[in-house]
Amino acid sequence: MQLEFAANSGTIEVADRAFAAEFNEGLVHQVVTAYLAGARAGTRAHRNRSAVRGGGAKPWRQKGTGRARAGTIRSPLWRGGGKTFAATPQDHSQKVNRKMYRAAMRAILSELVRQERLVLVKELKVEAPRTKAMVGLLGDLGVEKGLLVTAEADVDLYLAARNLPHVEVLEPSEVNPVNLVGAEKVVMTESAVKQIEEWLA
Repeated sequence: MQLEFAANSGTIEVADRAFAAEFNEGLVHQVVTAYLAGARAGTRAHRNRSAVRGGGAKPWRQKGTGRARAGTIRSPLWRGGGKTFAATPQDHSQKVNRKMYRAAMRAILSELVRQERLVLVKELKVEAPRTKAMVGLLGDLGVEKGLLVTAEADVDLYLAARNLPHVEVLEPSEVNPVNLVGAEKVVMTESAVKQIEEWLA
């Protein structure tokens, strides 16, 4: 299939397998969920009665005091005691194999093309590392906020975009399902498209 560059500046031939795939909503949902789950730290933890310091001795004898029997001052019922159902560190990651991940990426990119949310340009460059220059570049493309994907790591481009809250600059290897799904528009350079096509085709 052919994709058209912005401002009618020509077309580029790309593989149907990568940019004209059917949208599999269930697969995309599973991969996006797994990606977000993998980003969770899962490091929360509480101390149970065995982890709280102290409480080795029985506070008073079992019978004859008139008080409720107690075996440790670190009981969950006591102030300073352990937590009853203590949280433990856990791994939230979900397994997604390479074939599923790539199929989901193909589906997302193809849907971006169908929804006209994918904007192709020959290159992405700014005259100076200034926010004003980036705003002007995006204005020429008709994009207010979105994801910029360029294969040529340009420091000026990163510096010009970093103060814009809804604009992110990534290289093709950094693109992921969450970024693509959440972007209002995705602007890609010709070389970035070729790299992604080579990876997915």
